[in-house]
Amino acid sequence: MSYTYTAVVPLSWEDAVEKTREALAAQGFGILSEIDIRSTFTAKLGEDAGAELGDYIILGACNPQLARRALAAEPELGALLPCNVVVRRSDGATATTVEAIDPQTMVRLSDNPGVREVADDASTRLRAALADISG
Repeated sequence: MSYTYTAVVPLSWEDAVEKTREALAAQGFGILSEIDIRSTFTAKLGEDAGAELGDYIILGACNPQLARRALAAEPELGALLPCNVVVRRSDGATATTVEAIDPQTMVRLSDNPGVREVADDASTRLRAALADISG
């Protein structure tokens, strides 16, 4: 079972992060949270504990209109928000991977038609953002 949409792009990690932010914003998503995994692991676990992952950031993306509709349809969905988007690149790699949660994952957990509508809209937007990042 796939639970992400993925784009592999020939960009530096920094450029991919910037382009991801821009593409998400163009689709109405803001960034509510940001976790730099390598830095966090190093701070919590010791000297460069996240080195094996390379550069790895999780962006908590939220489209407020979609989130409002989803929570109105099913308040428990708050546990699945925001939509996480990962930008990662292994040391020495020539491309950067961008992955976004597949909102259809929510549909698999709920049979609510309102959730399906929101997931369909979010899927369209996230796929468009990835297409934009891919050029």
